[in-house]
Amino acid sequence: MAEKRIIEIGTLSPGELLEDMPDQRHGTEDGLKEFNGIYARADNAEGEKQSIYDLLEEEIINSELPDSEKTKKLSRLLKVRGKKVNIMLTGAAGVGKSSTINALFNMEVAKVGVGADPETDCISKFELDNLTLWDTPGLGDGVESDERITRDIVRKLNEMDEDCNLLIDVVVVILDASTKDLGTSYDLINKVLIPCFGEAEAQKRILVALNQSDMAMKGTHWNAEQNEPDEVLREFLKKKAESVRKRIQDGTGIDIKPICYCAGYKEEGGQQRKPYNLTKLLYFIVKAIPKEKRLALADNINENKDNWLYGDNECDYRDYTENGFCETVWDCISDGAETGSDIGGEILGIPGKIVGGVVGGIAGAVKGLFAAVFES
Repeated sequence: MAEKRIIEIGTLSPGELLEDMPDQRHGTEDGLKEFNGIYARADNAEGEKQSIYDLLEEEIINSELPDSEKTKKLSRLLKVRGKKVNIMLTGAAGVGKSSTINALFNMEVAKVGVGADPETDCISKFELDNLTLWDTPGLGDGVESDERITRDIVRKLNEMDEDCNLLIDVVVVILDASTKDLGTSYDLINKVLIPCFGEAEAQKRILVALNQSDMAMKGTHWNAEQNEPDEVLREFLKKKAESVRKRIQDGTGIDIKPICYCAGYKEEGGQQRKPYNLTKLLYFIVKAIPKEKRLALADNINENKDNWLYGDNECDYRDYTENGFCETVWDCISDGAETGSDIGGEILGIPGKIVGGVVGGIAGAVKGLFAAVFES
């Protein structure tokens, strides 16, 4: 009988796992310190904000889980950390695409460029770590221009990522709430976006947002002090959104509920208008992003607290947004299959039980990050 050979496969420690993948971490080993025999990220000496990935990494490393469990979770975190998100914003000229991008995201650190493909070089590209924003030129400035922009949009929507999946995760179509002339936007949705994605994917990947809600009735019925519509304007916006929804549904069979908001802007020679309902818009963007990619948005949300103060208060969209990121922790990092102390409902806002509170600690890190951004 042949002698049996047993081959032992060693398990990487958390420290070894991180050392083997330095390219997926911000900083170098100089930014690490030893903690109970393993490595944890040190606070930045200059007091710079740590990324959400580093915060989650520390929660895992500093937990009381066995090294094998820490390694498993760190491995999943590294996979999540490598995921990239691509969001396209499109619409007619003058609807406020640029102001929406600036209101939602931390554009001060964005790398500005154009697509690598010369055939789509009219689409502006903004890179924020693993988040890429594609800002298309405004439609409606002429037939020839619209045809060129439409061709570029179609090419970009059919582009594949390195995993052979569609590159663009979400398209946000921005409409002007103050105008009745929405034909260009309807044509874009009905004749370009939905045919490119197909009905099933279009339902998941297309958002419709009505900007400039404060000007929907020529600036009247807007309570400037409270930065919100009065009841007359609120009802007008509700009917406007329902009209847009019905027209898209009648033309395509796709049911997309528009979001009314105001990106905020400074009138020439006038005062700065504050954003309204931006948290609701952000929530629906997060919801549309695949769970394993959502954390790419977390580090790049605009940190101006005024941007998140005002909304329609229909739901607690801030809490929903936080939970959207926590679902990534739950499903993608902790595999959604842990057992232990019952804190899932309280901290994560989703059902489940968690080993030793480690996922609760991770979720706490997520909640803490957004508390710093959203809370006044």
